[in-house]
Amino acid sequence: MLIAGVDDAGRGSVIGPLVIAGVLMKEEDIPRLIQLGVKDSKLLSPRRREELDIEIKRIVQNHTVIKLQPKEIDRVVETGRKLHKLNRLEAQTMAKIIETLKPDKAYVDASDVLEERFKHHIQECLSFKIEIVSEHKADRTYPIVSAASIIAKVERDKEIAELASKYGDLGSGYPTDPKTIDFLKQCLEKTSTYPCFIRKSWKPAKRTKREKDSFQKKLI
Repeated sequence: MLIAGVDDAGRGSVIGPLVIAGVLMKEEDIPRLIQLGVKDSKLLSPRRREELDIEIKRIVQNHTVIKLQPKEIDRVVETGRKLHKLNRLEAQTMAKIIETLKPDKAYVDASDVLEERFKHHIQECLSFKIEIVSEHKADRTYPIVSAASIIAKVERDKEIAELASKYGDLGSGYPTDPKTIDFLKQCLEKTSTYPCFIRKSWKPAKRTKREKDSFQKKLI
């Protein structure tokens, strides 16, 4: 039996893409992931993730990555309720990954607060029927999902590093990072608008822009 694991990285970030990765393995080979020390990517150092990324890609049957850029995310979430729309976009993207991998069974890290609803949103986008296990924190429970989370995180980190090399220190890209918020302010000081790699629909980006515009009006 072929098993797939699917997970994302960068969902809450205000900078850079949302990366979704999937891996495919024979069920009997999954213990090899445990032997490697594969676990939730957030519990690993960047260096260890990079090492495991190479090893995982060597032993899996197949893997695939889809990157959702800020422009696409903004277009979707601004047409309705942010989280609801983003959940559907993630479900559709995970379905594309499952279509590519063609597993007999898939384990996914559920983005929706309702695990079953997220599963159904994926299933309705598939051209074939398979069993899907949709759970919160699946990357901590199932090694196959942990493997996908590592690949997604490594790809996401590469994207952020590339942006930093071009535009300077932008932090982790998450709103909780003061460096990231400072970078948003710097962007507006330079051009009065955000570059294409910023998620303009995110509240921190909107708030920073609003504060900047308000300050400019006071000066006038």
